[in-house]
Amino acid sequence: MRYGTFELGDAEGVVLAHSIRLPAGRMSKGQMLSADDIARLSGEGVQSVVAVRLEPGDMLEDAAAQAIVEAIAPDNLRFSEATTGRVNIYAKVDGLFVADKAVVDALNRIDPAITLACLADHVAVRAGDMVATVKIIPLAVGGAKVSAAAALLAESIAFEVKAFHPRAVTLVATELPSLKASVMDRTAKLLEQRLASSGSRLIKEIRIPHSTERLTEVLQQLRRDEINEPAMIVVFGASAVADPEDVIPAAIRRAGGEVDHVGMPVDPGNLLVLGRIGDIPVLGAPGCARSPKENGFDWVLNRLMAGETPTSFDITGMGVGGLLMEIPTRPRPRDATAEKAATLSVGALMLAAGQARRMGKDGPHKLLAEFDGVPLVRRTAERVLASEASPVVAVTGHRRDEIEAALAGLDLRSHFNPDYGSGMAGSLVAGFSSPELAGKDGILVMLADMPGVTTAHLNMLIAAFREAGGGVVVRSVSDGKRGNPIILPRIAYDAVLRLEGDVGARAIIETSGLSVIDVDIGPAAHLDVDTPEAVTAAGGVLKR
Repeated sequence: MRYGTFELGDAEGVVLAHSIRLPAGRMSKGQMLSADDIARLSGEGVQSVVAVRLEPGDMLEDAAAQAIVEAIAPDNLRFSEATTGRVNIYAKVDGLFVADKAVVDALNRIDPAITLACLADHVAVRAGDMVATVKIIPLAVGGAKVSAAAALLAESIAFEVKAFHPRAVTLVATELPSLKASVMDRTAKLLEQRLASSGSRLIKEIRIPHSTERLTEVLQQLRRDEINEPAMIVVFGASAVADPEDVIPAAIRRAGGEVDHVGMPVDPGNLLVLGRIGDIPVLGAPGCARSPKENGFDWVLNRLMAGETPTSFDITGMGVGGLLMEIPTRPRPRDATAEKAATLSVGALMLAAGQARRMGKDGPHKLLAEFDGVPLVRRTAERVLASEASPVVAVTGHRRDEIEAALAGLDLRSHFNPDYGSGMAGSLVAGFSSPELAGKDGILVMLADMPGVTTAHLNMLIAAFREAGGGVVVRSVSDGKRGNPIILPRIAYDAVLRLEGDVGARAIIETSGLSVIDVDIGPAAHLDVDTPEAVTAAGGVLKR
C-alpha cells in the first residue's frame, strides 16, 4: 500500500484517504476511484487527491476486519457488519467475559494496522453489551498480516463470554447479640439481587448461632439434601474470619469438605473463604458483601456462576486491579494525609421546622422552651456555631417568626420550608439545596430538639469524618443503638434531594452502600424532647 498525493491522471483505482466535498455531493473516505469518478472530479476543478494505492495482496479495511473476526468462535457472541474498518462484538447472553491477555497482546503486535480492544478479564456482562472491537487503522493492510491474525484467533481463544448458569443457593447466616436482625434481613435481600443476574435464586435462609459446632451440623445436613439443580452455599458470619481455623473454614472441614483458600488480595473482600463439600461450592462471604458495592465476593461468585472452579492460584492472582476503593473504617497504609483531612469541609444543617405535634394541640413549642434561660433552638444553634462545622444553615417552618426571632443575631442563615407539614424530607431538601452548603464535603445534620448534644460531641463526629477521608456516613450512637446527629458525605446529596414525605436520612444510610462510622456520644444521641414531660425531665422550662 502506497499513501500519498496522486494527480488525477494517475488516480484511477486509488482509495480516497479523506472525503471530498463537491457541489453535487460528497465522495467518501475509502471510496475507490473509477474513471467516472475522476472525470467528475476533473469537472469540478480538482487536480489531485490524497489517497492510497493498493499493492498485490493488500486488503481494504472492511474486508480485513471481517476476515479477522470470522476466525473468532461465535459462541455467545454477535458481530456487527464491518464499516470504516471496524467490527464491534457483543455478548448474546448474560455471563462472564473472559479474556486471554497473552493472545490479545500477540494479535496487537502482528502489525500496528491491526488492533483488538476488549473488556478487562472476568467482567460480568449482560446480553447486548459490547465486549470487544476489531479496528483496522489504515485504509488497507497486507493480506499476509490479516492471515496471521486470523490464524492466531483460530488456534487460540482470545476472549469469550461464558454464560451464567442458575444455581440453587442456600444462605447460612450466623448470629451474635451484636448483629441486628435488620442487618441480616438486608443481607439476604442483597444476596438475592446479586444472584438475579445469573438467574440463580435463594431457596433457603438458615440463621444459627455463631459456632463451629452448629455450622458444621447445618453444612452436613445441606450436603445430604437433594436438590435438582446445581447447588451453592453462602455463609455470612456474624464475626469476620480471623484465621484459617476460624468458625467458617473449620466447619467446612468438619462437615467433610475442603477449604481451597482463606483470604484474597482484593480490597474490599480480603476475608473471603472458598471451599466445597463434595461438588457443592461453599463461599464464606466477607463483611463487605453486605454492601451492594462491588467487592471480591462478586468476583468469585461470578466465576462460580459461569461454571468456573476458582482455585487458590486464581485467587492469589487477583491482586492487580484488586484495590477497588478506600476502606475508611479500618487502619490502612492508604490513610489520607493529615493535610488532606484538614481540608475536608463540613457544613451544618439544623432542622427546626417541625410542628411538634406531640406537645399537644395549641401547646407550647418545644424549641422555645428555655434551658438555663435560653430558648432551646438558640442553645442548639450556639453549640453548632461553636463547632468546627461552617457555615450553619437553619431550616424553619412551624411558627417561623418566633423561631427566627429566637435565632436573631447569630451568624447563621435561615431558610423557610413552606412544606414543613409534610414531614422531615422537605426540610432536608430545603437545607441540602441551600447554596451555602452545596460545595461542602459533608453536611452535619442536627435536630434542634436535642439538648444533650454538645459542641464536643459535634467535633467528635467531624473528626471521625475527616480522619476517614470523607465519603462516609458518620452516625451518633449510644450503646450501639443509632441516633443523631449524623454527617452525610457529598456523594449522598443527590439521594437526599429525592426524598419525599415524612422520611429522614435513615433510608439513604441503609440503602446507599456507603460505609458507616459509628461514634458513641452516650445518651445524648437518643435524647430529644418531643413531649412536655420530656422537656421538663431534661431541665427545660416550657414557654408559650
